[in-house]
Amino acid sequence: MRTLNQWFAAYGESHQNHTNKRIHYICVPVIFFTIVGLLMSIPNQLINNVLPGLHPALANWALPILLFVLLFYIRLSISLAIKIAIFSFICLYGNYIISNYVSLWLFSLSVFVLAWIGQFYGHHIEGKKPSFLEDLQFLLIGPAWVMENLFKK
Repeated sequence: MRTLNQWFAAYGESHQNHTNKRIHYICVPVIFFTIVGLLMSIPNQLINNVLPGLHPALANWALPILLFVLLFYIRLSISLAIKIAIFSFICLYGNYIISNYVSLWLFSLSVFVLAWIGQFYGHHIEGKKPSFLEDLQFLLIGPAWVMENLFKK
């Protein structure tokens, strides 16, 4: 398995352009957020049966999938995993609030599509194809790369 620095170096190769980076700093967290929203939109009777009484922001398919995804980040870096876990909780709660006002799946799907259009536009500017086209694990590296770059000391 690659180290975190190896992943970041490989990911960074197709993210050199300043405009593409800025687009990614916005669109990658938005995509993560909307994926959580889409997962929260899946009917969750099984989770409610297994974990009765869980707050609605947590009683959904996003929670077990996010816990599984966190294992990937833990293997790379504990501090990164903690940052992603905090962001994941914000996504869960934020989507829960949104779900009280609009159709969460429709909102999430619409914003998801717009954010991906932004991503591909950024890569058009960059002149390089998205990293995930060579390895799907880059879909998990993107949020880590953004987190790392936004919170550098």
